[in-house]
Amino acid sequence: MKQLLANIRACEVCKEHLPLGPRPIVAAHKNARVIIIGQAPGTKVHETGIPWDDPSGKQLRRWLNVTDQTFYDASKIALVPMGFCYPGKGKSGDLPPRPECAPLWHEDLLNEMPHVKLVILIGMYAQKYYLGKTAEKNLTATVKNYKAYLPKYFPLPHPSPRNRFWLTKNPWFTETVVPELQKKTKEALS
Repeated sequence: MKQLLANIRACEVCKEHLPLGPRPIVAAHKNARVIIIGQAPGTKVHETGIPWDDPSGKQLRRWLNVTDQTFYDASKIALVPMGFCYPGKGKSGDLPPRPECAPLWHEDLLNEMPHVKLVILIGMYAQKYYLGKTAEKNLTATVKNYKAYLPKYFPLPHPSPRNRFWLTKNPWFTETVVPELQKKTKEALS
């Protein structure tokens, strides 16, 4: 695992596409019980090198009901993005994760973590990649149908503050999905 993480952190496969240059961000350990597969680091995470070190991360930790200490303990929770580097700015937020990363690194990473009980898929990129044709027609429908993907996968919307409108429009998420997410996370970590 140490060599694999070193190889990922040294990756420069798509450097010509990265406006801030390569800085792969990942946290994983062979004993991890939960894997969170997100999109790609934002500018703040690119600067600090700490995954989910932004308002989205604070919201995600609230949804999971875990402390910072638990969240950042890679032997408990692995933090693996679809794209390991900041992809750049788009018209309405960051660009999509670079398509090279997941096919290049994910299978090897997941094979190094045999104790995983739950894989949390954040956002449509992770859900389409891992759920494939079993994903629903859109993110809302996929998240609403989360039980169909258990016990292995748990699909979530992105916890970005930009998704306040989605959360307001879909109160069922906070009322029914978040408590189940907290329960499944606690079970996986125990």
